[in-house]
Amino acid sequence: MTRLGVVLLVVGLAYPFLVYFGLQVLPAGFIAIGLFVLLALRLAFSRKPDSFNTLPYLIVALVLLILAARSPMVGLKAYPVLLSLALFAAFGYSLIWPPTIIEQIARIHHPDLPLSVNSYLRKVTIAWLMFFLINAALSAATAMSGSLKLWTLYNGFISYIAMGVIFAAEFLIRQVVHQRIRRDA
Repeated sequence: MTRLGVVLLVVGLAYPFLVYFGLQVLPAGFIAIGLFVLLALRLAFSRKPDSFNTLPYLIVALVLLILAARSPMVGLKAYPVLLSLALFAAFGYSLIWPPTIIEQIARIHHPDLPLSVNSYLRKVTIAWLMFFLINAALSAATAMSGSLKLWTLYNGFISYIAMGVIFAAEFLIRQVVHQRIRRDA
């Protein structure tokens, strides 16, 4: 990952806090412009610019631009919702037209995985689909609550904890699956 990629990742992860503290000194419109620039940079420096992976970000950027033009604050709070929905769409697309994103990631580290694990990888993809949908709903609820503190707490902390719990649970389950594959081989 390039330095710019790392910076964009860190800014993306810190986004709710940047919005929260940024609104203390800047109008929402300026921060919304910064968000749009962040998305544009992410698209411009994508490793696979013509792949389906960039389409969700392009849609998110377009919807955010429209929302921010109407109300910068709505545009700012909508970003986590739209990002979760974009990831839901990307993972869903890969479920319908395999290989799934989870399988693609797994095969980077283990290119010789047997086809028998595809069922497990599809289930992991479905678990992430459910997470992204629930996360979008909770992000939307916090955005509509009117409390910037609640929105920041959920989108900048609680959702990351939930993601970490899912990663950890999947890691533990994967160990069991790997042992079963080795035993059956």
